[in-house]
Amino acid sequence: MTRTLMLLRHGKSAYPDGVADHERPLAPRGRREAGLAGRWLRANQPPIDAVLCSTAVRTRKTLAEAAIEAPVDYRDDLYDTTPDILVGAIRAVRDDVTTLLVVGHEPSLSRTALLLAPDHDSEAAHQLAEKFPTSAVAVLTVRGAWHELEAGRAELTDFHIPR
Repeated sequence: MTRTLMLLRHGKSAYPDGVADHERPLAPRGRREAGLAGRWLRANQPPIDAVLCSTAVRTRKTLAEAAIEAPVDYRDDLYDTTPDILVGAIRAVRDDVTTLLVVGHEPSLSRTALLLAPDHDSEAAHQLAEKFPTSAVAVLTVRGAWHELEAGRAELTDFHIPR
């Protein structure tokens, strides 16, 4: 079975004085670009069955602005995480989910995408390795069940930067 994994970086955040990193909101540009990312996902990707989202305010607001309608699992362990933890969260996704969206942070999203997709010669991989901007989306095709996911078991099929 082929599955689709989409990794969405949160929108551009604001830096208000006295606000902890986890609580930072989106900047106006972040709200606009998150909306563009959501429109691109709906127009160009299969319907999303489930979402894993960091509990940070900026990831939650990105998901809201993207207007994705799917069950969401808000996870503390996706904030300030590692590729191993992120892959572990994906491996625990239910078998009936064929299209999964993860809303998270850098550098874990780009490192995870490059870990999962062994072909680093594609244009998408070069773009992603250079920079994973805010509101950008990496799309990977995964063959097999989520619980079988490991390094080298996916293909990076698209990398979109909504502007």
